[in-house]
Amino acid sequence: MQTKWFVVLNRGSGRGDADEIEQMIRQVLTQAGLPHAMFPVESPAQLHALARQAVSEAQAVDGIVVVVGGDGTINAVTQAVLSSGLRFGVLPQGTFNFFGRCQGLSTGDAGVAMTALLDAKERPVQVGLVNQRVFLVNASLGLYPELLEQREQDKQRFGRHRLVALGSGLAVLLGARPRLRLELECDGERQQLHTTTLVIGNNRLQLEQLELKEANEVERGRLVGIAVKPVGRWRMLGMAAMGLLGRLGEAQNVQSFAFSTLELHVRGRRRIKLALDGEITHLALPLRIRVASEPLRLLVPGEPVSA
Repeated sequence: MQTKWFVVLNRGSGRGDADEIEQMIRQVLTQAGLPHAMFPVESPAQLHALARQAVSEAQAVDGIVVVVGGDGTINAVTQAVLSSGLRFGVLPQGTFNFFGRCQGLSTGDAGVAMTALLDAKERPVQVGLVNQRVFLVNASLGLYPELLEQREQDKQRFGRHRLVALGSGLAVLLGARPRLRLELECDGERQQLHTTTLVIGNNRLQLEQLELKEANEVERGRLVGIAVKPVGRWRMLGMAAMGLLGRLGEAQNVQSFAFSTLELHVRGRRRIKLALDGEITHLALPLRIRVASEPLRLLVPGEPVSA
């Protein structure tokens, strides 16, 4: 009996034609004689329910779940897949695709990428957890989620243009900035930290692009915290520029550290806004951040895939 494939396709991700992408994936699976089911996501409100449905049906036949979309879509399907123990394929179709690029997955033609998955090998991949919510690239609180949320609002209002994103980011950086008083227990050691934003990294490629010395810690089963100390507007803009140039690790007002487990309280708060792989959510405090005990069973092509 041949393995059945269950494909969750976010029709709103990337710049490609969703109908064409779906047709290419179906064609590859049909030509290979593989049974399959498609779960097209027409709106973000459908994503989590369709991901759970795909995983439930795949578990019944020990199938393979595939997600087609950007980092946020991949995050949502990973949330459903992780505890199931199912094999997992990813066809990155987003803007940044940090997860896919870090794992050597094709970020181009969906048909080529799907074909490569048919002969892929299984690779265990580390997953970060914040209060049982998964993240593959990063989790953040403070200024960074505010920036992401404002950018998405402005894009919906003015269109998805690079200048809109740039203007939105500048407006947030020049406006009122949150100042968080954090109480941390990091690998059993207590400390206090004042910051405007805290990012927890779980992606070696992204950390390397920022030139952080702890980037390789992700390969050793750890996570990396990046905290920005409260500074004035112009220094904040300077740090943003250093981040764009890949030199954030050189900034004097940035503190980075690697850890295995982190418990985080925010003084004066019971809940807090976070971004998990770019998707905004709210979680109750304290936050307990760690690496999941079980890895993701990711399917990775044995040879580099051309776009």
